[in-house]
Amino acid sequence: MNDSQFHFVDDPTVSITDDGIIAVAWADLENRDIVLQIYESDGTRRFSEPVNISKSPDVFSWLPIIVISGDNASNISILWQEIVFSGGSHGGEIFFARSSDGGSSFRDPVNLSNTIAGAGKGRLTTHRWDNGSLDLVEDNNGGLYAAWTEYEGALLFSRSDDSNGTFSKPIHIAGGNGELPTRGPSIDVGADGSVYMAWSVGEDESSDIYFTYSNNNGRTFEKPQVVYNTDGHSDAPQIAIDSKRSIHIVFGESPHGMFSSYDVLYTSRNADDEYFDSPRVISGNGVNDISGANYPEISTDSAGNLYVMWEIFPRDARRSRGLGLTVSDDGGRTFSPAAVVPGSMDPDGGFNGSQQGLLMRKMAVNGSGLIAIVNSTFRQNEVSHIRLINGQSNLIHR
Repeated sequence: MNDSQFHFVDDPTVSITDDGIIAVAWADLENRDIVLQIYESDGTRRFSEPVNISKSPDVFSWLPIIVISGDNASNISILWQEIVFSGGSHGGEIFFARSSDGGSSFRDPVNLSNTIAGAGKGRLTTHRWDNGSLDLVEDNNGGLYAAWTEYEGALLFSRSDDSNGTFSKPIHIAGGNGELPTRGPSIDVGADGSVYMAWSVGEDESSDIYFTYSNNNGRTFEKPQVVYNTDGHSDAPQIAIDSKRSIHIVFGESPHGMFSSYDVLYTSRNADDEYFDSPRVISGNGVNDISGANYPEISTDSAGNLYVMWEIFPRDARRSRGLGLTVSDDGGRTFSPAAVVPGSMDPDGGFNGSQQGLLMRKMAVNGSGLIAIVNSTFRQNEVSHIRLINGQSNLIHR
């Protein structure tokens, strides 16, 4: 695998501060590394050239997740999948790096997984999986929480309480040991430090979304529960917690099983409630000739507005060709009509990239509702791009 020659960029991820500073990380696959650029609130680049984070040119690094915080975006944390072959049937380790000087320097990358089970792979079937099956979030006190799955099926979780990014020994949440393989974990943290996690499972035509939470900063978790028993194939959840402790989950749902057309469904519950509401479709048909919407993302701002984005799949196209977006200004009771993210659907730009998997974080929203979206496009043997799209959503005022 690591002897392959790839000459394109891919796998962008984004984070934004409350004062509008944006960090974008992506995979430079020609050099096999994860790189970073910071955009100041006035749009200028912080660095003349992207900063190399992974510094492992002999091993492919891809599908990062980035979190920035602190004054002037001084704290930068990045989690990614490194295609290290450690002795198992599938290569994959989870690496982490941190900067406390705004990205000018990073501590040496640390291997959080140390496994031969293929970390970062979210198995859908025996022969199909998404790489990038991992997530990273930060709480209000600077604590970091990481989760990832393995090809062999397990979902692992690790936490860090110190500014150096020293993580705990991973704990097992679900999967493995004869259970269905886990995939696509998503984490968020409430204002009180409670940690919430959702994920899906593979090798099941009628799979559902699973959920658990921790009230002790991720030291232990409650027994996982099914969010809602649906008739179809549920996949790729993402979770967000608002200031009122409401839990919001979006996911893809196909009534005809995996590899069919999907819609984006939404459900929610208060943190003190026991059950989630019946999920409902929110993706709609934002443009003509759309056959599916999947791999959604969700964020919330300080006013409790919800922002949901997803990959658009045109008819007869296996690859995503754009991004859809909807917004709720009433806590998820109603959503605006689905719209196409400007600049995300370019017939001449090829398909959306992310050739190693679509389990990503391509949208970030700050407290005031400023949105930052990244996307990669790829036209084989011709061109690839990483694009940053940012601004205030005009969908919020309906």
